[in-house]
Amino acid sequence: MDLLWPIKWVIELILVSFHTLFTTVGLPAASGVTWVLAVAGLVIVVRASMIPLFVKQILSQRNMLVIQPELQKLQKKYKGKNDPDSRQAFAKEQMELYKKFNANPLSSCLPLLVQMPIFFSLYSVLNDAQHDKAGVGFLTKDLAGSFATSDVFGAHLSDTFMSTDNMATKIVAAVMIVLMTASQFITQRQILAKNTNPDVNNSQYMQTQKIMMYIFPVIFAVSGVAFPLGVMTYWLVSNFWTMGQQFVVIRNMPTPGSKAHHEREARLAKRGKGSAAATPAVEAPEEEPKTTQRQQPVGKTRAKKQSK
Repeated sequence: MDLLWPIKWVIELILVSFHTLFTTVGLPAASGVTWVLAVAGLVIVVRASMIPLFVKQILSQRNMLVIQPELQKLQKKYKGKNDPDSRQAFAKEQMELYKKFNANPLSSCLPLLVQMPIFFSLYSVLNDAQHDKAGVGFLTKDLAGSFATSDVFGAHLSDTFMSTDNMATKIVAAVMIVLMTASQFITQRQILAKNTNPDVNNSQYMQTQKIMMYIFPVIFAVSGVAFPLGVMTYWLVSNFWTMGQQFVVIRNMPTPGSKAHHEREARLAKRGKGSAAATPAVEAPEEEPKTTQRQQPVGKTRAKKQSK
């Protein structure tokens, strides 16, 4: 039994539902534009359902940045200690830090990992459509054929850059690959440039993030030539969603100490809502200077004279 069958069934339901909606409002059923809009609708449904996971990812990433100074101290503590006991102690203390601050080193990969079954299911659905095969549920043979033969700017949605000699398909695929690569790079760059505390720029975690900023776009560029245009449409729209979502989150939930955090504080202060404006400093009352001279006891006779 196909393990992706339930996901394929849901994908076909959403895809066909949006296609039916757009044809109902007057768009041609066999048009590539109609199918592209249906794929965009699929992205919106999938990514909207993942918003709670995305928020969890952002919070975990922020916590990972917060604990970097503590992790650097821990690394210095065990630097040069390669015996099994030291390595075990280091791992234990590191895990305790992650647990204490609710941080997860793999948090940045969570949305990608969740989307991979959807991505492969969509690839399978479109690959079947390319060969004029019906889907597992709502994508009938007629609809599959309609999708396979539909085109945008003369490029069939079921074709790949490598599988056709059609120059229009190659041009559209090349443009989409460039946009996919650029959007992925900009999204990662946005995090590192605006949502990172400068104090942790040299940490091992940040070095890994910088490497990933270049690796993922290269993966998209290399593998994109084998993806059908319909699949690339999904991934491209998803990247644009991520880029916009990331912008909103960084603007409103920046990492403390980052450039975005200072910009947000400045905006709030300008509107009288910043932390400094909301809680104005109250000057402490000045204390009277304390005297160090010892007070002499007053005798009874002297006290009587003073009272007269």
